[in-house]
Amino acid sequence: PPRLSVERGIFPKLGRNGRLALLFSVLTGLLSHGYHLFRYPLYLTDEGIYMQRAWSLVRETRLSPYTYDYDHAPAGWITLAGWAFPLPKQFETFGNAINTGRFLMLLVHLGAVVLLFEVTRRLSGSVLAATIAAFFFNLSPIAVYYQRQVLLDNLMMFWLLLALYALLRRETTIRSAFAGGAALGIALITKENALFFAPTFMYLLYRRIQGSPSHRFTRALWPFAAAAPVGAYVTYALLKNELMPSGLDFDLANPPADHVSLLYTLWWQIHRSQGSLLNHHGLLYTSWLPRDAFLLLAGMATMVISLWWGMRKKRRDLGFFVAGTLAFGYSFYLLRGSVVLDFYITPLIPIFAMNIGMVTDRLLRRPALRRLLGRMSSKVRIAVPAMLAVLLLASPSTGYLLTVNTEGRVAVADQYQSKLALTHMQQAQIAWVRKHVSPKARIIMDDDMWGELHDVHPFYPYAHSHWNASSDPALRDKLFRKRWQNVDYIIMSNKMRNSIHRNNGDGRENWILAALRNSERVWADIRGGIRLEIYRVNK
Repeated sequence: PPRLSVERGIFPKLGRNGRLALLFSVLTGLLSHGYHLFRYPLYLTDEGIYMQRAWSLVRETRLSPYTYDYDHAPAGWITLAGWAFPLPKQFETFGNAINTGRFLMLLVHLGAVVLLFEVTRRLSGSVLAATIAAFFFNLSPIAVYYQRQVLLDNLMMFWLLLALYALLRRETTIRSAFAGGAALGIALITKENALFFAPTFMYLLYRRIQGSPSHRFTRALWPFAAAAPVGAYVTYALLKNELMPSGLDFDLANPPADHVSLLYTLWWQIHRSQGSLLNHHGLLYTSWLPRDAFLLLAGMATMVISLWWGMRKKRRDLGFFVAGTLAFGYSFYLLRGSVVLDFYITPLIPIFAMNIGMVTDRLLRRPALRRLLGRMSSKVRIAVPAMLAVLLLASPSTGYLLTVNTEGRVAVADQYQSKLALTHMQQAQIAWVRKHVSPKARIIMDDDMWGELHDVHPFYPYAHSHWNASSDPALRDKLFRKRWQNVDYIIMSNKMRNSIHRNNGDGRENWILAALRNSERVWADIRGGIRLEIYRVNK
């Protein structure tokens, strides 16, 4: 009988060596992502937003402390709220709200390691391929940077890997089909860009149930289970009369004034554009390649190889086809020209790692390579990728374990540098506010410190982000009245000044910029390219 058949659910048993490799991968992920977790990197604006909304669910039973405008489906921060609610100190259990969310991200990562390992092994039939995939997923600098952060993308990928694992059971039962569909549906209402993975899932389901006695029922049950969470989200908007814009007016130049709309927001997001990622000022060259050029370039190359091996007519390989099309679908999403933020690369990391692992394993089995190395034993097949892993970890140019610092010296990479406690700068900023600023002060800030100022006594009920202060009518027109004289302090996070200018295309933040011009700096902490400041407005 065949050793591997993805269509028929014939997979090699995990075995003792496989269990040891899986345990090693999980422990590696625990070390690489758990060490320095609360110190690196800086707390991100989006981390603050998602924890802010989780806080609102627990404290106020609302999806947001502000007007919920359907910018993202809510399953992500519902998960965060469900995690924080039973903890002893809830959002302050691990020091502050974002730390509490980051600990959940660590647990999510470890679960994703197990799923990625098993999915890769079942698509390729190789423990070596699964181990290589887990290696990059655990140790890639770009993975460590983004997967520590409280991001919807990390939660979405966990559900997608779970959905893929459910479709790769030995038997595609009604239970596994329902579980796989439901997991995909939860991924969709966690982050909408999970939609770009859905075509591969549907094709895999079709190949798995082809010829099955229950194929008709399973073919209908899986999409029903996937659509159920999405349908619940749409029903929520419908019951609140927020599904359609008023008068069915989808004019992007004139947003609906009387109430928010789910479909209008989706229409607006579809038409957002920022140009190509391939220009020299895009995220590809300024952020992603500098963090881990090896993973991205090797991932792109192995994606093309996977597509070629998976689509050949004479020997169509379903495992490589699934891995290649998953990477291609999301790469298309990133390159299509819409607005892309730097952490949007996160879902591509495990998929590229999967392709690298599978292609590397297949190449080491090629007859030409066997002839080159003589009678290649299993030890040689393990030694070759092991040597590559050692080179990646030992070379300062990769940033996997070592790096070249600003002084030109070889040092431990930023993600493992114990002296590089970036978040302590933000904690010092908050400490100054608590010591010198009245809780009644009207404050403009970023979202990363929202939880600290609203969930820890003394509370700062009038501290709001510049995003909400300039867009939410309750804040803009009632609390601040669009007058810079009504602002007492401006707490500047790193690169917040640039965010204000980018968000001010229509002049909505002119009054905040005027407050900044009429203020004096009373506190600052500047280290390298990181700049945190506090300004007191002079009236």
